Amino acid sequence: MGCLDMAEAVRALKTRSDAPPELGSPSLYINREISLLEFQQRVLAQATEERHPLLERVKFLAMQSGMVDELFMVRVSDLMDDLSEGLVSLGPERMTPAQQLAAVRKRVSSIFSEQRRILCGSLLPELASHGINVVDLNELNTTQRASLRTYFESDVFPVLTPLAVDPGHPFPHISNLSVNLAVEVAGEGNETRFARVKVPDVLPRLLHVEKILGLNATGKKGKYTFVWLDQLIAANLSALFPGIPVLASYEFRVIRDADIEIHEEEGVDLRLSVERGLRQRRFGEAVAMMVERSMPETTRAILAQGLKIGADSIYSVDRPLGVDSLMELTAIDRPDLKYTPFVPRVPSAIAGGEPIMSVVERHDVLVHHPYESFATVLDLLTSAARSDDVLAIKQTLYRVGVDAPVVRALLDAVNHGKQVAVLVELKARWDEASNIEWASELERAGVHVAYGFYGLKTHAKVALIVRKDAEGIRRFVHVGTGNYNIQTARAYTDLGLLTCDPDFGADATDLFNYLTGYSQQTTYRRFLVAPVNLRQGLLERIEREIALHKKDGKGHFIFKANSLIDRQFIDALYRASQAGVKVELIIRGMCSLRPGISGVSENIRVVSLVGRFLEHSRAYYFRNGGTGELYLGSADLMPRNLDHRVEVLFPVLDPALRERVVRDILKAQLRDTANAWYEQPDGTYRRAVPGADDYFDSQAWSLEHDD
Repeated sequence: MGCLDMAEAVRALKTRSDAPPELGSPSLYINREISLLEFQQRVLAQATEERHPLLERVKFLAMQSGMVDELFMVRVSDLMDDLSEGLVSLGPERMTPAQQLAAVRKRVSSIFSEQRRILCGSLLPELASHGINVVDLNELNTTQRASLRTYFESDVFPVLTPLAVDPGHPFPHISNLSVNLAVEVAGEGNETRFARVKVPDVLPRLLHVEKILGLNATGKKGKYTFVWLDQLIAANLSALFPGIPVLASYEFRVIRDADIEIHEEEGVDLRLSVERGLRQRRFGEAVAMMVERSMPETTRAILAQGLKIGADSIYSVDRPLGVDSLMELTAIDRPDLKYTPFVPRVPSAIAGGEPIMSVVERHDVLVHHPYESFATVLDLLTSAARSDDVLAIKQTLYRVGVDAPVVRALLDAVNHGKQVAVLVELKARWDEASNIEWASELERAGVHVAYGFYGLKTHAKVALIVRKDAEGIRRFVHVGTGNYNIQTARAYTDLGLLTCDPDFGADATDLFNYLTGYSQQTTYRRFLVAPVNLRQGLLERIEREIALHKKDGKGHFIFKANSLIDRQFIDALYRASQAGVKVELIIRGMCSLRPGISGVSENIRVVSLVGRFLEHSRAYYFRNGGTGELYLGSADLMPRNLDHRVEVLFPVLDPALRERVVRDILKAQLRDTANAWYEQPDGTYRRAVPGADDYFDSQAWSLEHDD
């Protein structure tokens, strides 16, 4: 990835009079789609870094391929809709939908080439050197090919359905993300006929040859040979077209608009609307097609016409298509090629074995996932479910996953006679079907289930436990930055707070009344809640820091978030920088702010961390004249989070816990040189290049150090 020299970038952003651009100038903002692709480039770069074990590098490549798919399914599809409908919704950088699409397509083409270069030039040879071979079918010996032919006849052939395309057979539906073969067969005379064969997704795409041969290929140093299912089907197409010569076949893959439209008009059942949207997702408009580079123009034209897709949405790539399937290789039993497993710690505050509710009664408990166990949160819920003194449990659920011990704890609470109310967000993209299933199970058990608001997603992570003891009603609260999901709690960095603070309990009560009833709550004691007071609350604190800096000259922010694209916040941070405030931003993904511009953002530093764990926690620290103020929560600095979602930020009131987050997480990550990428004024990123004396991996450090 090339990037401009900083001085050159600064010169490019200045006017002819050498004055810095005024706030609001389009040159001060980076397009969100381009910034998102910059993040994907950083993820893809992990596939080349030898500090990661080999199969983990394969995983990075597969994950990044899936990210490109999602970009097309959601963002590109929206831009194409805007273009077709004549809508011109300009971001602060003033790029039109057409300009954004052109820029995205150019960048994606480059990424596709980079994927193949890394796969074929690095990963596959290194895998082979470790006894894991992904080979061409014709590289196998006679015995192996014979066994694969038998496997084709017994397991593959029965699930294949060739679909002809001619006047009597309309162009078939091509399902989203499917890999297909465009097959040319001989017709009458010199006529060539066309058919489509889908590579079935009910079978592994990478076929383990030793397993098919019945050989024992398990164990630390077992031998693994894989061939692509697509190639096996292509080699045996004659079985699907007996008596008709097969002339050629070419792979192609389609990506469709998967951003389902949910109708939330008053009186419309939200759950039924989401279910209807899920059924329609597979029939969304085609937004991109990847074709094997050798596919002739005539075949491309047939596909383009059938899919109603323009030439600028067709990408010629080398095989294999859909390299996200390489994720199958990560299931291989080769621990020597994976990260060393770790056992999450029990937070020291509860390590003595005392009942967790008793501990939380005395003092707040902070948990830092994945380094500290998610079992701490589960323990609070399961203890509450079985406590005779607990009257009620209320909780928000956004993404709980397939295996959901949190849901089981709630069901257990109902069985123990507790009042349980749950806000299940049905509009959590890609998790809609799972959430509908969990909501149905909770309802059948007698849980009070609400589905959220018209026009809003509930993204807040809050659980409230109401207990009655000798002193009266006491409320326990868990608030966090991540989902109640045991799988992501092992892979994402997140923070959670367990507290018995009365103001937290009162705020959580008001929040749930807002979520499940008709409350119009506009003020909270401790919480900042979107779309009510969160935007204004953070902006006021930025302005306060600017004012305090003018008095003592020591103004300082540290913000950590997944994305920063909201113009109002970018402008506020620019003003802070112009006032001399030190602004340090840890932004994992999209960042539309340009740091390092003289007269505008020279006091702003932007760092992106990409490593073993997905950085997911959000934290907003203000020096606040030396007293320090820290908010954690679920909200990124994006218009959707601030204006169109229910989000919660909460303060860390305990000085020791606040200092721990600032010192051991935020400042440690700012010192990171192993996972760090530094944003340049032109929007590109420069990877940190540590020396022997300054190498520091904040994630590895957090694995090894107790709180």
